[in-house]
Amino acid sequence: MFSIDGWSFFLIGLATFRLTRLIVFDKITEMIRMPFFDEVEEVNPAGDKEVYLVPKQGKFKRWIGELLSCYWCTGIWVSLFLVFLYSFYPIIAEPFIVILAVAAIGAIIETIISASLGK
Repeated sequence: MFSIDGWSFFLIGLATFRLTRLIVFDKITEMIRMPFFDEVEEVNPAGDKEVYLVPKQGKFKRWIGELLSCYWCTGIWVSLFLVFLYSFYPIIAEPFIVILAVAAIGAIIETIISASLGK
């Protein structure tokens, strides 16, 4: 039976949060996402142009595009990957998970400070 201690569970949770956001939202991984999306430009009622990302056509590209546009879906796959890595390759997983967890805490602190400063 698989078991995981509370501290490891917490760290993997933070790491999952950070890696999921990195994949789905962050600018640095935009080059990975773009082959799976088409940009659609529309003009809103105020006359401003808005750009939307729509998953490309084709079975594989559409599937990946749908996955990358869904934070919750990507989070499940990321958590599966991290738990698998932690279970079978802990020497590799532990530093990777700790780095992502520390980055997640930093991102959460920055979000709270930015919100409190009105930014």
